[in-house]
Amino acid sequence: MADATKYHPIGGANLNSDFKSLLSILKTRKTVALAYTFMLAFVALTVFLAFCPSPNASSPWFTNIFASTSTSASYKSQFSSIFSYFRPNASSPLPSPAQTNSSRSTTPTPTSKPPSLKNHTLSSLNSSKDTVPTNHTADLPVKSPSTVNNKPPLVQNHTDVSGKSNEATSQKKANQTTNAAPVPKISVPPPPPKSSLPNPNQNISSNLKSNSSAKANNYTASLAKKRSNGTSTREKDGLMESLIKCDLFDGEWVKDDSYPLYKPGSCNLIDEQFNCIQNGRPDKDFQKYKWKPKGCTLPRLEGHRMLDLLRGKRVVFVGDSLNRNMWESLICILRNSVKDKSKVYEANGRVHFRGEASYSFIFEDYKFSIELFVSPFLVQEWEVADKNGTKKQTLRLDLVGRSTDQYKDADIIIFNTGHWWTHDKTSKGKDYYQEGSHVYNELNVLEAFRRAITTWSRWVDANINPSKSMVFFRGYSASHFSGGQWNSGGQCDSETEPIKNDKYLNEYPPKMRVLEKVIKYMKTHVSYLNITRMTDFRKDGHPSIYRKQKLSGEEKRSPLKYQDCSHWCLPGVPDAWNEILYAELLIRQYRNQQQKRP
Repeated sequence: MADATKYHPIGGANLNSDFKSLLSILKTRKTVALAYTFMLAFVALTVFLAFCPSPNASSPWFTNIFASTSTSASYKSQFSSIFSYFRPNASSPLPSPAQTNSSRSTTPTPTSKPPSLKNHTLSSLNSSKDTVPTNHTADLPVKSPSTVNNKPPLVQNHTDVSGKSNEATSQKKANQTTNAAPVPKISVPPPPPKSSLPNPNQNISSNLKSNSSAKANNYTASLAKKRSNGTSTREKDGLMESLIKCDLFDGEWVKDDSYPLYKPGSCNLIDEQFNCIQNGRPDKDFQKYKWKPKGCTLPRLEGHRMLDLLRGKRVVFVGDSLNRNMWESLICILRNSVKDKSKVYEANGRVHFRGEASYSFIFEDYKFSIELFVSPFLVQEWEVADKNGTKKQTLRLDLVGRSTDQYKDADIIIFNTGHWWTHDKTSKGKDYYQEGSHVYNELNVLEAFRRAITTWSRWVDANINPSKSMVFFRGYSASHFSGGQWNSGGQCDSETEPIKNDKYLNEYPPKMRVLEKVIKYMKTHVSYLNITRMTDFRKDGHPSIYRKQKLSGEEKRSPLKYQDCSHWCLPGVPDAWNEILYAELLIRQYRNQQQKRP
């Protein structure tokens, strides 16, 4: 009895065991999976009913919620609005490449971007003959900053005039979009009156296309111009760098039919002594040679550009008649590029340029002058009394020329000397050279030349401001007397071509070696125009017997005895000296520009 009472279950014990049995059943995997599946299906159905319109347009509940005049919708806009209820401070997720912002206004504000028709098809507008689109502006996609890779936006449902959406067209396009989620409609403001809408096939499309095309063309032209300017700048820099590194005086003369730089007879300022064509010289080829350095290309002298380089400056030539040759050449070259030639004139109205101590040509429109100061030795010619009380000429090796104060502040100064040191008095050196009150009984001409050049160099160092003035020294210009010297029947009248083999050139003048040594130790930078070798080739370029029109009786009887084989015809060889001067000015300008660059 006791045992039976001990083991007999009461009602509460039976209920507890039944509940435990039920829990054990629920814990099985199949039961849990079934429960989870039911929950997920319930959630999915709820989301679908909340966000997707009913296929049955007559359903009143869905119609009241989703009825709209919008022709397109954005998944992003609706999802973001729901998502903001849960996380109001969270940023909206970026749309997929196939999605775009369909919210736009029919009247764009000043800050809104213009609509774009890029990759937008209007085929849906013509899908039905009975359907007339009313909200064209809403159909045009607006570029969004979040649009990726510029892919075309989805074309959403269009609304007809009755307010019913074109569901067939919408469903068709949704099916054509691969892996694209259904996109619901959103509300937009009502469309403007039909009369104010532009024709989407003509006005909007054509205007945007023309604007886009114009912008593309402008951009392309601008880019091409920048590239062209960049290339041009690099090419110019390369040319200038090659000029800087180049030996301008090591080269050859080449035939070029584009020369001379000015036509023969076009410059009435050429002195008779240099005007060979006017004096009857029959051959013309001597004018058609240009100097070509071996290591670079010597730029052709552009008159207009050189006029600008010299604007407001003073250009001064100091030396003998060979510098007068170069002076006249430069005046004729530049005058040829001036429009009003009456505004190029000699300051004192002179038309002949021999016999005076100085001359000055004014270029009125450019406010600069090209001047000549006659100083054949660069030091002073002097006179002293001899034992008989008569005066004799000497050369003061210790005094510079008297006109130095008149040109020491010039912007460009070109010096030369040489030919007068070959005359009898200077070459013999007897009772001619003087320093202080002492006249040397005899002094070697090379030593006398060194002392004279040293005197000149000291004056330049003491009086020339190198930050303002450019100083040049033009070297010795070769002569070509054959069968004698200038005063002993030397001739060159039969020469019509340059020397082509350099083994026939003369030895480099010792006086120019002296000059180079003196220049080397000067404080002031002096550019040495070493034209000796380049002129030695040109035995054909001298006036020879064509140095004047009217010959004297003696000259007519023996014309070959009176030849000029030292100076040069114009146009001719001195034009090339001025092209080198032009190149030096370009180099100076280029260096100044390089220093100013950041």
